[in-house]
Amino acid sequence: MSAVLTRAIAERFAEVALAHVEREYPNKMDHVLAGPEDVLGPRALHPIFFGSFDWHSCVHGYWLLARLLRAYPDLPDAPRIEALFAARITPANVAAECAYLDRPHARGFERPYGWAWLLALQAELETHRPAHARTLRPLADAFAQRFARFLPLCDYPVRTGVHSSTAFALRLAADYAEANDPPLFALLREKAIAWYGADRHAQAWEPNQDDFLSPTLMEAECMRRFLARDAFAAWLAAFLPNAGEGEPRTLFTPARVSDRSDGKIAHLDGLNFARAWCWRAIAATLPPDAPLARRATAAAEAHIEASLAAVSGDYMGEHWLASFALLALTA
Repeated sequence: MSAVLTRAIAERFAEVALAHVEREYPNKMDHVLAGPEDVLGPRALHPIFFGSFDWHSCVHGYWLLARLLRAYPDLPDAPRIEALFAARITPANVAAECAYLDRPHARGFERPYGWAWLLALQAELETHRPAHARTLRPLADAFAQRFARFLPLCDYPVRTGVHSSTAFALRLAADYAEANDPPLFALLREKAIAWYGADRHAQAWEPNQDDFLSPTLMEAECMRRFLARDAFAAWLAAFLPNAGEGEPRTLFTPARVSDRSDGKIAHLDGLNFARAWCWRAIAATLPPDAPLARRATAAAEAHIEASLAAVSGDYMGEHWLASFALLALTA
């Protein structure tokens, strides 16, 4: 049976996220100290996104909660989620988050992963929480402007399976930009085609030990998002010419997670969800009877099954994995 977002899973994910989005410590900060006056804690620096071990995980924890509210507005934890949003997404707190970006040493803050997740959160709020979207919009505008300034300077892609992945950032930012910032969407598309349009015969030398994204499939999903169906099919046939036969095999095989208490090794559960997200999205663009469509769908199910039970149980995965599981379950 296909893995989907059921009410029971949504309730579980909401409980997990509510337990960490306001948990300030432990915290791994992306913070440059210019002097002793900068020795401040997460809550002082980021009055909205101070929890979840790091800033970007807190952002996509909020995204997770907003997406769950859209899917199941009557969740038992809906009042808690609404209260959280009302307490944290305020003009004063948004102004403080924006002010942090104006710091002289914050130019590279959360680039590009956190940038993309903030725009994903904004896109989600725009669909069904317009009041919160209006309040958060100055921060979204600030990150959209950062993309617009940075991408023309970015001559080369970053082909990793971690936070620096440019394919992931372009793909995630696309949903916000297409609806809210057409010039940015055009720039994202231009960069995707310039960086990846000529790629052929991907070797898929993955996974790496701490990947939570598939460099290969993330690139494919990025191109799927920006190309018309026929153009994407042609590109994919050149990029992964043997995928219909299940090669490279590593892309169809879930990663093994040897120690879920190790934060980097726990990334591999995220890789399983990210691959499932990509495979499901790619399969949906292909004819249902295409060999790759069938293989991709089966691979997605296997990857979800391998890691769904690991969303909770250890904080090193618990503070972020549900967001990636949700991407997979709703792809």
